[in-house]
Amino acid sequence: MFPPAGRYRYEYRRHNRPAAIETDLLTAERLTGERIEAEGANRHEVEAELDRDSLIVRVRLRYTRGLFSRSASYEAAGDLLTGSISAMAGRNAVETKLGRFREVDGDLLSFKALIICHIRQSGRARFTGRVAIIDPATLVAASVKQTYQRLDSDGLKWQFEPAIGEREQIELDTDGRIVRRIDSRGDETALVAFEPAD
Repeated sequence: MFPPAGRYRYEYRRHNRPAAIETDLLTAERLTGERIEAEGANRHEVEAELDRDSLIVRVRLRYTRGLFSRSASYEAAGDLLTGSISAMAGRNAVETKLGRFREVDGDLLSFKALIICHIRQSGRARFTGRVAIIDPATLVAASVKQTYQRLDSDGLKWQFEPAIGEREQIELDTDGRIVRRIDSRGDETALVAFEPAD
């Protein structure tokens, strides 16, 4: 059920106009990727290490806007995700609790594909639990209660509630790749290219 290893390219559309391009590289040991906004002003970069259960054990992130940048590094240990954020003003320590399923979301679509993979492996039709979310702009991690719910018998359509009052629909192909996401505003993200890993 692990999504196919390879390079994924997603196009984000806001108000039916190109808003960003995300490129992810997923293997059994690593998830790396970046999302660049259409005007090129904001860049979100992530590099994560996976354990043999496909859970995130370490993650490094970088946010860039023009000449400004900040970076962060986190490690999952025990019940905590701990790390630090570095910017021009210095370095700040950050700590947040991991949920009982130890899921981490670095705000790339491949993180959500991994979470859905774990839910499908467990045989659950619904997941409600705390996920360690890393904000793409501030790079601050926080434990947030989220819900994923299967909408069809094949497990290819899911409803995702990132926060109270927000809903997204996520569609997978039969191999477990996220191929489409639509949020509550009607903005859409679609898989536009996939290259299998060598």
